[in-house]
Amino acid sequence: MRGRLLLDDFSPGLCEIPVVAGQVRYQLHPKVYEIADIRFVPATGEEGRCLDLVTREYLDQKSPRWRDAAAGMPRYAIQTEKRLRLAPAPRMAGTLKLEAYRLPLVALISSVEEPEIHEARHPYLVHWALYRGFGQPDSEGFDPERAAQAYAVFERYFGMRPDSDLRRSTRHDEPQVTVVHSL
Repeated sequence: MRGRLLLDDFSPGLCEIPVVAGQVRYQLHPKVYEIADIRFVPATGEEGRCLDLVTREYLDQKSPRWRDAAAGMPRYAIQTEKRLRLAPAPRMAGTLKLEAYRLPLVALISSVEEPEIHEARHPYLVHWALYRGFGQPDSEGFDPERAAQAYAVFERYFGMRPDSDLRRSTRHDEPQVTVVHSL
């Protein structure tokens, strides 16, 4: 998650969601944590449309009655932790096609398995193991200073751990503007 290393645009069960006419809520694959791009492709053969990923607050400001709008071609998608909501409700069936950042599809269980991330990044994973190892409160290996050093190296390479506020603040619908205040 830190480095947004697993961008998926090809796994059918993860990147394609069947759409039912009139239905606004859809379950995301459990491994998806952030959508990078989303399109609605109608089953009728009409041209697909890129949807804007927005927040409820954005739609409340832009169009306060968006929840009650007549069915049509979806224009917006709202992502929550586990679901998507379309606005307006689709008037036709189709497919949502996603490009999404995801967690690994399979957990690593044995020491011979390899992470899904590119091989060039594998050596940097040892710093996480060192951080965890030196951070265990036992009489032999506990070393908070070495744990902090290993964590710093890991964080420099993979980035800071994103929290929900950081993810929310980097959404597409929040314009980045400079406001000048007079004294």
